[in-house]
Amino acid sequence: MTDKTVAGHGPHPGRALAELLRTWWESSARDGREKPTQQSLAKRLGIDQTTLSRYLNPSHSSNAPRRIVEQLHTVLRAPADDLARAYALAEAAAGAAPGRRRTAVAQPPGPSAKSGAARTAGSAAAGAKEAVTPAGSGTGEAPGSATAGTDTAGAGAGAGAPAAVGPVDAPGPGARRWDRFPVAFPTLAVSALLLLVFGGLAWWAAPAPGRNDAKTTAEVTDRPSEGTAWPLARKGNVLWKARTVQLLLRAHGHDVKVDADYGPATAEAVKKFQSAHGLTPDGKVGKDTWPLLIVAIDSGTKEPEAITAVQYLLHHAGVPTDSTGAYTPSTMRSLKEFQASRNLPVTGVGDEDTWRALLNAQGPDQHK
Repeated sequence: MTDKTVAGHGPHPGRALAELLRTWWESSARDGREKPTQQSLAKRLGIDQTTLSRYLNPSHSSNAPRRIVEQLHTVLRAPADDLARAYALAEAAAGAAPGRRRTAVAQPPGPSAKSGAARTAGSAAAGAKEAVTPAGSGTGEAPGSATAGTDTAGAGAGAGAPAAVGPVDAPGPGARRWDRFPVAFPTLAVSALLLLVFGGLAWWAAPAPGRNDAKTTAEVTDRPSEGTAWPLARKGNVLWKARTVQLLLRAHGHDVKVDADYGPATAEAVKKFQSAHGLTPDGKVGKDTWPLLIVAIDSGTKEPEAITAVQYLLHHAGVPTDSTGAYTPSTMRSLKEFQASRNLPVTGVGDEDTWRALLNAQGPDQHK
């Protein structure tokens, strides 16, 4: 997998971390060991399955803490060289959100506060004392100080004009209570007005009732844009494309290893399947091969590998689903939830349109 940078020119470190953690999980089935289910893995880590699903979903920015990263590395027996990079990505993801910074504060009219411009320009006006003028009297210009008279907004027009103060680290000695607030009252009023405006726009743009929008979860809507055509799976793919093709090949009786690696053996099995169905045997699964390779999923489905493939795709499309290989009531509910979120007929049956939508709802394409 192509290495991701943590610096500003690479993708978000949280997404890079999610891809790395998911790779650990996908690659844990080796040396005769089975890949743990997310349910059992979450229980072992002491977290709920939904949280673990978000940590392992490269469509999102993972915020897995250092403790979870270390435990996943140990439990999944990930490569030793990956741990330092995972730590770096976790720390970068945790610090990616900009910290809060004190904003400019507007001074109210009054006799006690010093001019903010005089504080910021102290070196240029060293030794000059600023005049303090009672509210409502004459001008507020400090005699003998050109800096104070120029930088204080409206100082020559009267003492009632507030002075603009730049970002400060802490209030100076004698600062009034007004200065200690992180945001001025007028700014709060403007912010409240903006919230009302944007809230009204969001309500106006919301879909009409009856479109099942309530079932569209954050995991479903926060993914990259999704296509509608059959994706192309070919030699060199890893993770979801390779695993889905391998499970479906096994459902059709082909003895391939489900290792999430579309290697020569998988390509050869695809060629045999294509030849048996009158297709050009090119070893690639595209718009002609997918419709023949998929299996309709319902309560009468006898191919556990095909059901496992649907459960796997549902889970990684943001609808948490246990991988059981059986069409359970939980699987039917997950299918209905996914179909509703894509405006498909809500039948609970994994038909051709549902398969195609599931494939287009996965994360980014992965290659060796």
